[in-house]
Amino acid sequence: MARAGLNRGRLIQAGAELADEVGFDQVTVSALARRFGVTVASLYSHVRNSHDLRVGIALLALGELADEATDALAGRAGKEALTAFANVYRDYAHRHPGRWTAAQLRLDPETAAGSAGFRHSAMMRAILRGYHLPEPDQTHAVRLLGSVFQGFVGLEMGGGFDHSAPAPPESWERVLDAVDALLRTWPTTDAT
Repeated sequence: MARAGLNRGRLIQAGAELADEVGFDQVTVSALARRFGVTVASLYSHVRNSHDLRVGIALLALGELADEATDALAGRAGKEALTAFANVYRDYAHRHPGRWTAAQLRLDPETAAGSAGFRHSAMMRAILRGYHLPEPDQTHAVRLLGSVFQGFVGLEMGGGFDHSAPAPPESWERVLDAVDALLRTWPTTDAT
């Protein structure tokens, strides 16, 4: 019999908290069972295995990020929207490092199709419409934004900027200025 009060949602939330404390790669069903003081077998009625638990954490993180980004984008356009969107990602990574890592988990196509990951792409495309980018340039720009945000935050979180000046927040602002300038002057391909 499953311990009273344990359910999939509670286990995934606890797994997300554990990921922030010890790192996403350390989250397992065994670690979660220890946290709740139960046997591993008692959790299998809620999660199939550690991979299922990690996918749940990834989906939770993607949803949290999408909700925060939606709120941050309300009423904004252009550089203001770009900056708000980028800051949500960077701030989330600092507050929830394990969940940030979880949000990078590669999901199978069926799971990804129903995830908040598509909301992220839609929000990026909404920002890019303000820069008047046609397809396929929007797709290229979405990939650029994802690469810049993930790359900068990954290097920062990994300590890659610890020993040099200027401080990362100053570089972040300059990077966002540069991305805005690039988007405003996006190179077009000559169709002739």
